Amino acid sequence: MKTPSDELRILLDFESGDGVSLFSSVGDGVMGGMSSGRLASTATGTAVFEGDVSLEQGGGFASVRSLQRDWGTRGARAFVLRVRGDGKRYRFNVRTPGGPAAFRYEAPFEPPAGRWAEIELPLAGMIGKLFGQRVPIVAPPDPGRIRSLGFMISDRQAGPFRLEIDWIGIRAP
Repeated sequence: MKTPSDELRILLDFESGDGVSLFSSVGDGVMGGMSSGRLASTATGTAVFEGDVSLEQGGGFASVRSLQRDWGTRGARAFVLRVRGDGKRYRFNVRTPGGPAAFRYEAPFEPPAGRWAEIELPLAGMIGKLFGQRVPIVAPPDPGRIRSLGFMISDRQAGPFRLEIDWIGIRAP
């Protein structure tokens, strides 16, 4: 819940194009699938998560995730994304150290197609997932321990996708 003292602080702005180099692709090829996805810079100073989801050979997801680093998220209550979608559902995810490599916390979001929107994703609503399955009885992520940020498309949404990202921020006191 947003309080009057919460401020928006931008963690990553893609205007310079440098932020894209912090991310790498992780697709369903790790399990034999044929989906593709990448994060690239645009001519307008944003980033775009784009590719193609294939359901062939048991596939069905594409993702990008950042390098491990301290993002300065201590005290955060929510992530805020300024994005422009294509009508598909996406997931924003974060990782903390110490757990299995495949474990992440995620929050689904569906930005409006063709127009910019700020999407607020409270940490309290993030769900623990391991190999795509919900992990029961897991507390929300500790904002001070978040070390990786990422985007994913799944849910059997076959075909091309395009999510444009202007910036990633947090709400914190």
